[in-house]
Amino acid sequence: MPLDPIMKAFLDQMAAQDGPQMYELPPAAAREMFAALMQLAGPKDVPIGKVTNLTCPGPAGEIPLRIYTPVAAGREALPALVFFHGGGWVIGNIETHDGLCRMFANEAGVSVISVDYRLAPENKFPAAIEDAYAAVAWIEANASDIGVDANRLAVGGDSAGGGLAASVAQIALKNGGPTIDYQMLLFPVAKIGSNTRSMNERAKGYFLERAALDWFFAHYLPVDADRSDPRMSPLAATDVAGLPPAYIMVAGFDPLHDEGVQYAEKLKAAGVSVTVADYPDLVHDFIYLQAVLPQAPEAVKAAAAARRGALTKG
Repeated sequence: MPLDPIMKAFLDQMAAQDGPQMYELPPAAAREMFAALMQLAGPKDVPIGKVTNLTCPGPAGEIPLRIYTPVAAGREALPALVFFHGGGWVIGNIETHDGLCRMFANEAGVSVISVDYRLAPENKFPAAIEDAYAAVAWIEANASDIGVDANRLAVGGDSAGGGLAASVAQIALKNGGPTIDYQMLLFPVAKIGSNTRSMNERAKGYFLERAALDWFFAHYLPVDADRSDPRMSPLAATDVAGLPPAYIMVAGFDPLHDEGVQYAEKLKAAGVSVTVADYPDLVHDFIYLQAVLPQAPEAVKAAAAARRGALTKG
């Protein structure tokens, strides 16, 4: 299937712009460029019932959190989706993903709790995953105080954040808690340094490029990092039986497509219920492009509906 024409026009417009690529910049400048992209193309003026900023204790200090309570929420404790933003563990933050989190909260009818985990290169692996797990554990332990239901706790994220969500679910299962009932893995980084067909065929020209991934990895990983550590490469886990049901979103023109599908297959082989949403004519994290692509809001709605449906079944 060819690349979606609207998507192609947007990529052509980006390619025609003068200036360096994001991965040619230092991290601080790359963060500014990513924030500008999200301001331009991301969701705008999404209404929300309530936004609460707070912090929770982490292994290296306080971790900022932001809770999104959906429009028309009642007084009862709501299910929670703990969300980890994308950005290769180097860029992105609570603000860049604010609109998306609002959409997920409203569409799924859950409280979304966005986690502002530590970024690299200032804080290399395992800082991000340690913060992610600590935040979920704290949220479960303090659920009643923040108005969420500890028995209906999901994790999710996009790109690097999707990888963090998958790893948190694995660690929680191994440690006997916190109890997670669902995973929403959107374009996840499932294996650092993978050499799949999609990684080779979609290496350049399709929004996320292999050169950008190498730049992220170089900033995120210590020199002596073991890339087969499931805390950074969830696909490398030897046993995934018993993990919660998963919704995995992938895109055909994403270099990460095949590793996302491989993780879905690994979960299915272990008896885990998995839904794969494959968008064959789109690119990595196209859900960012809410102001550009008509498929972007529909994909968010579909993912949110899957979470809402899982709650109904439960």
